[in-house]
This record gives sequence, C-alpha cells and structure tokens, in this order.
Amino acid sequence: MLMIRSIVRPEKVDNVLAALMEAGFPAVTKVSVVGRGKQRGIKIGEITYDEIPKELLLTVVKDSDKDFVIKTVMKAARTGEKGAFGDGKIFITPVEEVYTISSGIKETPSGEPEEVKI
Repeated sequence: MLMIRSIVRPEKVDNVLAALMEAGFPAVTKVSVVGRGKQRGIKIGEITYDEIPKELLLTVVKDSDKDFVIKTVMKAARTGEKGAFGDGKIFITPVEEVYTISSGIKETPSGEPEEVKI
C-alpha cells in the first residue's frame, strides 16, 4: 500500500476529487494548507506573498494503482496543457499498516486483514 499526498491549487481541488471519484478512488482526505515552492512565493508590486494557499489531498492505494492515480491527479490538477509554476507536487510513501477504527480490522500490504482485539 502507498500513501499519495497531492498538493494542488485550491481552484483545482474539485477537479481532482471528481477525477479520483470517477476513476474509482473516492477515499480522500482534504486539508487546507499554505506554503511555497521553488519560486519562493509570489511578488506583486512591493509585497511578497510567501504563504500561498494550497490543498493537500491524501489517499492510500494498492501499489498496482499508483501510476494510474498519479496520472489522474496530474491531469486534473495541471493548469493548461503544459502546466504552470505552482500547480503542485505529489509525494509517495509506503504504508505499513492500516487500522479501521469502527471494525477493528488491521490491514497490511502483504497479509490478510485481521481483527484487532481491544
């Protein structure tokens, strides 16, 4: 299993969520964040804005779905055909275990789901 963290423009988040839903990946956590990339913010006149609003989307997928989900996010989040500075980033990290609180089920990438006694 992999966690895909996508940082996207706020105006693109609905496009990305819709594309993921249509592609069969409805489980997404959305968090409003601020930050800056390589461009070190935006300078408008004498004012520099170095905390630019973005949206962080988190989803966990099977390893075999990684490339498809990345392409789906990139296509929906990109500005225009070639993209633009500030369109965002995607980070991939392994997930070792997942616990579903309501059912007590523990999932691991290589094993069968098991119930956790509490």
